[in-house]
Amino acid sequence: MTEQQPYTVVRSYPHFELRRYPAYVVAEVQVRAEFDRAGNAAFRSLFNYISGSNVAGRKLAMTAPVIQGSGASTQLAMTVPVLQRGPVTGNGVTDEFAVAFVLPAGLSAASAPVPMDPKVQIRDVPGSLAAAVRFSGNGSEAAFAKRTEGLLAALALAGLTAVGEPRFARFDPPFKPWFLRHNEVVQDVAETVAGAEASGG
Repeated sequence: MTEQQPYTVVRSYPHFELRRYPAYVVAEVQVRAEFDRAGNAAFRSLFNYISGSNVAGRKLAMTAPVIQGSGASTQLAMTVPVLQRGPVTGNGVTDEFAVAFVLPAGLSAASAPVPMDPKVQIRDVPGSLAAAVRFSGNGSEAAFAKRTEGLLAALALAGLTAVGEPRFARFDPPFKPWFLRHNEVVQDVAETVAGAEASGG
């Protein structure tokens, strides 16, 4: 099975989960496009990177268990989800977005394969406390905008403070029927008083 980005559930709320994410590494491309086209605009560069377009010639398979390579290349499973950051308005405005593949656990920015394409940046992401809302169906800008608005409202009611931009996570390949697709909005939140989030207070 495809490796899932790890996290632990700190607390379940009626409309979202509060999660603790450990530090992770992404391969990321900045694109200027409409929200719904950003993923496609970044895909080729990211796909080429995990297909061996890197200095070490390492191949990272997008879907496991089919992992193939040649010679002495190191073979690593691709982790889901694919993440997108940037403004979400629901009205198809062209803007700057960052689209990223989460790399397998155990890699750091220093140990990950060096991209041949300068558009692909490898970046360490620190661990965080984050709220996540999961939904199925089409991962369109309108769908993400609606869930983001709902999540931010739920955070306010729960007394939690959003920090930074939300991340829009897509877990499934394009050929999966749209109504079966798994999507999430993940929003970092401020750390609460020491121990409060662990005790549910």
